[in-house]
Amino acid sequence: MRVTPVLLCGGSGTRLWPLSRKSYPKQFTALAGAQSLFQQSALRLSGTEAGLSFAAPMVVTNADFRFIVTEQLSEAGIDPGPVLIEPEGRNTAPAVLAAALHLLTADPDAVMLVAPSDHVIPDAPAFRAAVQAGMAAVAEGRIVTFGIAPDRPETGYGYLELSARPDGSGQPVALTRFVEKPDAARAAAMLADGSFMWNSGIFLFRAADILAAFETHAPDLIAPVRAAVTEAKADLGFLRLAPEPWAKAREISIDYAVMEKSDRLSVVPFAAGWSDLGGWDAVWRETGPDGQGVVTSANATAIDCQSSLLRSEAEALELVGIGLKDIIAVAMPDAVLVAHMDRAQDVKKAVDALKAKQAKQAQQFPRDFRPWGWFESLVIGDRFQVKRIVVHPGAALSLQSHHHRSEHWIVVQGTARVTVDDTVRLVTENQSVYIPLGAIHRMENPGKVPMVLIEVQTGAYLGEDDIIRYEDIYARGQGARG
Repeated sequence: MRVTPVLLCGGSGTRLWPLSRKSYPKQFTALAGAQSLFQQSALRLSGTEAGLSFAAPMVVTNADFRFIVTEQLSEAGIDPGPVLIEPEGRNTAPAVLAAALHLLTADPDAVMLVAPSDHVIPDAPAFRAAVQAGMAAVAEGRIVTFGIAPDRPETGYGYLELSARPDGSGQPVALTRFVEKPDAARAAAMLADGSFMWNSGIFLFRAADILAAFETHAPDLIAPVRAAVTEAKADLGFLRLAPEPWAKAREISIDYAVMEKSDRLSVVPFAAGWSDLGGWDAVWRETGPDGQGVVTSANATAIDCQSSLLRSEAEALELVGIGLKDIIAVAMPDAVLVAHMDRAQDVKKAVDALKAKQAKQAQQFPRDFRPWGWFESLVIGDRFQVKRIVVHPGAALSLQSHHHRSEHWIVVQGTARVTVDDTVRLVTENQSVYIPLGAIHRMENPGKVPMVLIEVQTGAYLGEDDIIRYEDIYARGQGARG
């Protein structure tokens, strides 16, 4: 039994601000464990176990995340399958349909497991066993989803009503209906009933069967999405869906487009633990509160606190809480969140408020990730900026020049190969080089360890869009940054 995982890797994760932002959403962060949620998802759906074999994962993402996706898969020791690049987000229905159409071009019998890339499932073997349990229903042409056994009357999740209570065997049960997020009283009643489960948003089916479901329930999506796949262009190992037909596809979730209308759904009950980490209260719950109900990060200290989460994501910032109860406190180098635990779902209101005042912290992460590595601003002043830049082994920035600024580079770790106009030389630790305004230049890391340098920029304008690009191994256009 061979299954192709399809990892959906978009979104902005606003309810986990300030750690999750539009430029670097929650799936790429290590919220619960040493690896990112995306890496955990890919590893959970890999390898061969008890007759179940996973193909290389297909990833559906956007252009901004494409290099982060491949880098994190490489760090996890996973060779990626196709990486489909959406020209713009159209919700999950077009993304799933595009993945199915692409798989069908190579394998008419393809089986796909569609999963968000930002969920936590601690017991990976148990989940793989659940996938295996659903394969018999898939072989009968059924669409399988995974229902999570509820352990509390949760109002933040949608529910699945099963035709019968799960019997503990883990075998599929027919789905009666989807249920929208309930109020507290309804959630308590469904928990007591025993035939309702949380909707995980994870699906297992044959690609041909989901295509047939689209033909029946959302036929208007097929022509634009098929054209976007057919006219897709290969780009450095990625597959860019064609933008013009893609823009004509209706923006709709897979639940609304197909699943809630289909009569061919079965539910595999799953009781081994799951969370979509949909808020800081979920992170608190999943990261193991101590006897006082407190969770702290390495750079946080709790004194006489109860039922609270204290998390500092800045190496040089110590977060201390005294006498707190039911409080979420998350500190970043450029933003701090303090909220009552009961208001965890309202964190997205903070993002909206920051957007309204045009604060860059609303969407921009402190570290700016690029295909060659990342950088962060350390100091910004009138006509100057100081950055820390990290370049991956073997990586290179584009050959470029600037209209409005000069730069001074000081290498603090590794070795840089530096081009300035017609001169190319190696710059080692504790050495520096000056880049005059207008000079055509490039930095590369020829070594086998990350190269770190401090960059001092001076000039009238220091924006990332002050760049003329002459060559770029990542095939980025003039509008791209870095």
